[in-house]
Amino acid sequence: MSLKTRLARRELTIGSWVTLGHPSVAEIMAKAGFDWLVLDTEHSVLELSEVQALIQVLDGQQCPAIVRLTSNHPDQIKRVMDAGASGIMVPMIKSAEDARAAVSAVYYPPEGTRGVGLARAQGYGASFQAYRQWLRDSAVVIAMIEHIQAIEHIDAILSTPGIDAYIIGPYDLSGSMGRPGELDHPDVQAAIQVVLEAGIRHQTAGGIHVVEPDPALLQQRIGQGFTFLGYGLDIRMLDSLCRTHLNHIKASL
Repeated sequence: MSLKTRLARRELTIGSWVTLGHPSVAEIMAKAGFDWLVLDTEHSVLELSEVQALIQVLDGQQCPAIVRLTSNHPDQIKRVMDAGASGIMVPMIKSAEDARAAVSAVYYPPEGTRGVGLARAQGYGASFQAYRQWLRDSAVVIAMIEHIQAIEHIDAILSTPGIDAYIIGPYDLSGSMGRPGELDHPDVQAAIQVVLEAGIRHQTAGGIHVVEPDPALLQQRIGQGFTFLGYGLDIRMLDSLCRTHLNHIKASL
């Protein structure tokens, strides 16, 4: 079953973030069993050539590769989709206009405005028609809700045709509210609740990025009704595991 279908059914899926460019990192995370992985170009130094190599690794593990973009720009969307991405995660979606622009850049005419070319996604030219069908059936567009302006327009964003899911970026959201990093502040939590309730109204799969690897917090988010959850990221899981083990070892000496 494709990720797009699972999102449409609002099934629980749990993914994570990849920011390190070595193929082994993505392969290890995919083999661990995440339902999808985000290749983060916004807050990392990943280049497009590295992103394509990571997509190839994830394809080999049958793990959907979603590329988190640096901006909602059609040229960037076209290039990562041509590289073979399963979909895109678009930062700073603040309005229905932003959402429509992202969707349009993913799909070929007449559904969208994406330029037509031959690259890895199209089998280097050998399977263009098959890719056209895959695009209609399986490509995913994820809106990042991470600004207070998005909260004010959340119903219009989530009712935009072609938006398959949303995910809340808690750090940027808190920053846009003048409380950077204060994720437990009542105002920030209230904004998150507004998005959750809108997602339920529109039957749109949605979630939040649980940045620090905390199983209890992940369970809490699932209990709230989120179904598209990002759990940790490569660098935080590596750092957290190292520190936890070393602290335990030092305490026992």
